Amino acid sequence: MSYRVKLNVFEGPFDLLVYLIEHAEMSIYDIKVSEITNQYISYVEELKSADINLSSEFMVLAAALLEIKSKMLLPRTVSEDGVSDIMEDPRTELVAKLVEYKRFKAISEMLEMRGEETAMCLEKPQEDLTEYTGEPDEYLSLDIDKFKAAFEAFLLRKKKLEEIRVHHKRSEKQRITNELRMESIKDFFKEQMDKEADFRELIEDKSDMYDVAVTFSSVLEMMKERKLDAKQKYLFGDITVKATEHLFEEKEDGK
Repeated sequence: MSYRVKLNVFEGPFDLLVYLIEHAEMSIYDIKVSEITNQYISYVEELKSADINLSSEFMVLAAALLEIKSKMLLPRTVSEDGVSDIMEDPRTELVAKLVEYKRFKAISEMLEMRGEETAMCLEKPQEDLTEYTGEPDEYLSLDIDKFKAAFEAFLLRKKKLEEIRVHHKRSEKQRITNELRMESIKDFFKEQMDKEADFRELIEDKSDMYDVAVTFSSVLEMMKERKLDAKQKYLFGDITVKATEHLFEEKEDGK
């Protein structure tokens, strides 16, 4: 059974061949077949000596290179009037395949980059808007019962939107913000192992409710990991936070 071989930067035989050509600063349309073939065969032999089960694609391309090399070594026949026969360049088919390979590789890299970019985006679920489209604006004189029904429909819609916001609140950016806040809390206690801190001291922007919420969730996560202890003497009272030995054991292991 064959499989795709990936070593260092080489994924498949054409990836290796393109690398050898570019590394030798050759034009892809004017390949020095003899030099490239020797380098390619040498690399394949190194793979064999490393007990790596090569994909058959590597061997097929090696055979194709040897065939092209042998054709280019054949002498050209010269007619009686001194004109040599014009022979088709045996590299033509290989060059076409390499150009196509580079084009598709560039496309795959572009798609991979786009995939990473879209992973950072938060999408809003599609809603059925047919109720609000295709109809002209109407101004109605409503009695109290109809107004009540319309207001209840508004409240119901608001509740659904809130549920959507709760279920789709967490994004990649928020995850990174939590991680950064946990790092800043670690730095805060770095030189203060025995000091207790008021929770408000850990908040960078006390006027930003999102900052408060991120700091609170970060403290809870670190408590879950037994890196922090916290206590509150009474309901709605001040929260005192203190680092545990687990927070500093982690730092020692990382050295």
